[in-house]
Amino acid sequence: MMFQTFESAGDPAVGKPRVALLRQWLAANGLDGFIVPRADEHQGEYVADRSARLKWLTGFSGSAGVAIVLGDRAIMFVDGRYTLQVRHEVDLDIFSIESLVDNPPAAWIKDNLGKGVRLGFDPWLQTIGDVKALKASAEKSGATLVPLDKNPIDAIWEDQPEPPLAPVEIHPIGFAGELAKDKLARLAESIGKDGATHAVLTDPSSIAWAFDIRGGDLPHTPLALGFAVLAADRSHLLFMDQRKFSRTVAAYLTQLAELHEPGEFETVIAALAKGGAKIALDPVLAAEKLKMLVEDNGGTVIAAPDPARIPRATKNQAEINGARAAHRRDGAAVAKLLCWLDRQEPGKLDEIAVVTKLEECRRSTGEETQMPLRDVSFDTIAGAGPNGAIMHYRVSRATSRKLQSGELFLLDSGGQYQDGTTDITRTVPIGTPTEEMRERFTLVLKGMIGISMLRFPPGTRGSEIDAVARLALWKHGCDFAHGTGHGVGSYLAVHEGPQRIARTGTEKLLAGMIVSNEPGYYKEGSYGIRIENLILVTPAEPIEGGDIAMHGFETLTLAPIDTRLVRSDLLTRDELHWLDTYHARVLAEIGPMLDGETLAWLEKATAPLPQDQKI
Repeated sequence: MMFQTFESAGDPAVGKPRVALLRQWLAANGLDGFIVPRADEHQGEYVADRSARLKWLTGFSGSAGVAIVLGDRAIMFVDGRYTLQVRHEVDLDIFSIESLVDNPPAAWIKDNLGKGVRLGFDPWLQTIGDVKALKASAEKSGATLVPLDKNPIDAIWEDQPEPPLAPVEIHPIGFAGELAKDKLARLAESIGKDGATHAVLTDPSSIAWAFDIRGGDLPHTPLALGFAVLAADRSHLLFMDQRKFSRTVAAYLTQLAELHEPGEFETVIAALAKGGAKIALDPVLAAEKLKMLVEDNGGTVIAAPDPARIPRATKNQAEINGARAAHRRDGAAVAKLLCWLDRQEPGKLDEIAVVTKLEECRRSTGEETQMPLRDVSFDTIAGAGPNGAIMHYRVSRATSRKLQSGELFLLDSGGQYQDGTTDITRTVPIGTPTEEMRERFTLVLKGMIGISMLRFPPGTRGSEIDAVARLALWKHGCDFAHGTGHGVGSYLAVHEGPQRIARTGTEKLLAGMIVSNEPGYYKEGSYGIRIENLILVTPAEPIEGGDIAMHGFETLTLAPIDTRLVRSDLLTRDELHWLDTYHARVLAEIGPMLDGETLAWLEKATAPLPQDQKI
């Protein structure tokens, strides 16, 4: 059984009848419009089928987007990753397209809503920060933002799925590296330092990390949906459907917190507020509904970041060791796939065939090493030719394209293993690449190597180094419309905050954080290029002759970069040395896991570039 399906990603035909139903409901309830975010109550990347309201209404299947539906028009907001995809998945006769970055809903509302317009929203699906910005913009336009007790999509969605009920499992201490009781004690102490009596964890990744549990409620991410209320006095509360618990899991969790059903959550928050609780809520993650519940019942809201987010992001030694081991296995699996792909005739394979084979390689490698593949970490992006230019392309049976001679093939994939989460992108030529392809690939590679070799002082933020990945591209009048890197969890979400390398990366990069390093280049209608390794922030160490200890990066990902696409005349001597050294390490670390034809292929793929090519 495959972890992935290849059904059509989105169907634009759904938009017209469903938007009409929504407009009927709005008119009957005295509203002029409604905001539909791509979010659930937890604000994660993935949502359960029950919460896929934006996709149900519009057909759009991407991980970031917002729709505003008014009586006479509808607007779809997406970021740069989805500008091509959205036009294939939504009905453009119904929706106009806006930039989620350049003209987000708050800015659009200020300029486009008229006086007296009543715009509804679900306060469970909008964060405290979102609502603050939306309200300010609505007031400037003379409109009113109206919180609703019931989501209108739920009212008109007749066959809406039930909430997920995947079993919860205990994450072993050998992989977690720290007992849950010790984590919870640390968190309780930090809550008190913030001046709060309680803190609400709304992010299932934080709950999974803090309680050392994993689940299966969401696609490709081992999380159990629920909420936790942590207390400075350590009287913690966990709200989760207990049908997910075996007797062993229930007994384990009972030692850590008082267990409650999800339906009790609002009542308990209200009761704590009535008792004078000072409740910490993360404005970036917590729902506006929680703020309403606390304040309406006499409690105090303290705006504070999720207390688990930085401890979760800074991996301990067991998690780091697990990540290294997972990447060795994963690199061996990717090498098997690339060797196999090299033997295929151009035009014979389609994208689905490669995705299927890659999952087979990951499964077989996991079985050989007795560390099974638990899932893929996201739906594999396998873009042949022009499909590679769609940054977050998701292959379906309707779109699967043959790998044709003279084109590039972009393969972005990852695995979920109990000891770590992986994410890797490789771009390979099918047949002979053009000189333009080789030049653009090398410019992308220069950016990736630049980040890999970087040394930076403590306190540096991702926004301050993002440009390093773009400099070579900028010099040639090129760029890419996504961040350079996202955080990665430890057998958790493959896209983990708050750390990132991007213009929006305001969090300090700390030792133990794992981030991706993935510059790219995309030529619409022709090809896409991305090279991605995961990298670990290393402790700050002195540099000989220097004044300040500097952090660096350890590359975790181990798989060859296709040198057939490298123009060595565009690389500096240091960049060439990095590439040769990296390939020597790839061969040394994953070579012993391979044999026969695959090992011979790897030896060739990781061979040093000819000396006469070096400058």
